Amino acid sequence: MKAILNFVKAIFWSSSEKRLRAGWRILALILFFMLSSFNLTPGGLPQNRLVDFILKVIGENLSWMIIVLSLVIAGKFLDRRPFKSYGFALDRAWWLDMGFGLALGALLMAVIFGVEYVLGWATVTPTLESSQPLFWEDMFFYLLLFISVGIQEEVMSRGYWLRNIAEGLNFRRIGPRAALWISYAISSSIFGLLHFANPNSSWVSTVNLILAGLFLGLPYLLTGELAISIGLHITWNFFQGNVFGFPVSGMRTGTTIITIQQSGPELWTGGAFGPEAGLIGIAAIVIGSLLILLWVKSTRHRLAWQDSLAIYPVIQRPAELPAEQQA
Repeated sequence: MKAILNFVKAIFWSSSEKRLRAGWRILALILFFMLSSFNLTPGGLPQNRLVDFILKVIGENLSWMIIVLSLVIAGKFLDRRPFKSYGFALDRAWWLDMGFGLALGALLMAVIFGVEYVLGWATVTPTLESSQPLFWEDMFFYLLLFISVGIQEEVMSRGYWLRNIAEGLNFRRIGPRAALWISYAISSSIFGLLHFANPNSSWVSTVNLILAGLFLGLPYLLTGELAISIGLHITWNFFQGNVFGFPVSGMRTGTTIITIQQSGPELWTGGAFGPEAGLIGIAAIVIGSLLILLWVKSTRHRLAWQDSLAIYPVIQRPAELPAEQQA
């Protein structure tokens, strides 16, 4: 009977790490996030443009705040690690990386637009177009939306899933480097598959988004920080949809600085799904990856995978140490 209980316990609990196993930790965080993601903004208020705008702003800020809170709770009770170890050092280098990521996302989308415009695949029609009465008010809302999306998706896909899957796969016969590569592929595949239900999606767009997941995960593997990934994700989406008027993962925002009429070969442009489903999007990913390598090399003076992401440091608390080591 004792052997059976120990076997069942081993399925859920890692005695060496003194915490739940990786799969259960990931599942617990997903369930917590789902339960805490209900609409927390007050209802039953009178229909008023200002009130509606304020509620939308509150709602978008609550979204990313909830997932960050989820991460803090998971770090304390599930993963047993400090919040900053998820990729939030928040020091000077971190914010410089964030600035680079923001600039990179904007630059890559500007290059995509420029190429399509020169080749005649994108024709500019009206500018400052909006489906809402006030253009800049709606632009501000979309900026908040994509900030929220960038934080949420990078925290989950890279900061939590990639790291925990890598730790869970870091068996003696596999080792941390191989575990990190496998986790990199798995988390990027999940990222791509989660977009399969988007409008105008296809297997081509899904494969391209898996590549996009690898692209967004690259700076995390090189630096151990989420700054570049978050910044890149925010401006890639915002400039794609609200500056240059492309569909964002199959969806149009309805508010954009430049409105375009697309033509050209769908194989290259991505058609109704947007550049992320076309060869031009893959080309931007390749260019962006090279620029990330150059940035990391110039700021860190070396390029190296952060194998430590796959290694959980077993920290013994004072109560767990032998008496002679507590003195």
